[in-house]
Amino acid sequence: MARSLPLVLITAALALAPSGARAHGIETSLSRLPSLSEGLLLQSQFSSGEPTRDAVVRLVPPGGAPIELGRTDAQGQLSFALPKGASGDWELQVDGGPGHRDFLEMPVSQGRPELDRLSETHAPGLRGLLAEAGENRDRLLLGAVAGLAGLGGAGLLRRRSRRPLRGPSASEGHQS
Repeated sequence: MARSLPLVLITAALALAPSGARAHGIETSLSRLPSLSEGLLLQSQFSSGEPTRDAVVRLVPPGGAPIELGRTDAQGQLSFALPKGASGDWELQVDGGPGHRDFLEMPVSQGRPELDRLSETHAPGLRGLLAEAGENRDRLLLGAVAGLAGLGGAGLLRRRSRRPLRGPSASEGHQS
């Protein structure tokens, strides 16, 4: 029974592993547009230097639903403006396809981003993980549930195998 635990763990790990290959990551930068005081320019490229073309860019307000801003152009760029009066920690998501995503945390005060405090998020929250899973989201959730169920089943089997065998109790006695 204890031998089945590693098999369950390996199966769960394979089910949870992303199927898309991560050939190279995405590097994203953000700057102010010189011509527009409220405009921002997003520049995104793969670690190889190749522009991240046609990547979906989303802006996620604190505690709110993602807002799709558009797609990057052939140079990996997209210009946009924040909503007026925006405040708090916003998340910027760049989705370049399966296995190619970038998440930036952007503090915003009175509608103006604090670009000097911009940081890359290496461990996105659950919402970011599900967004990163893309079309594999259902497989990821199913694998997690199956893995947890397998671990629970293995624990029950292990506990059962440790119970002592019950013989006749002392109160039953032996009759001769």
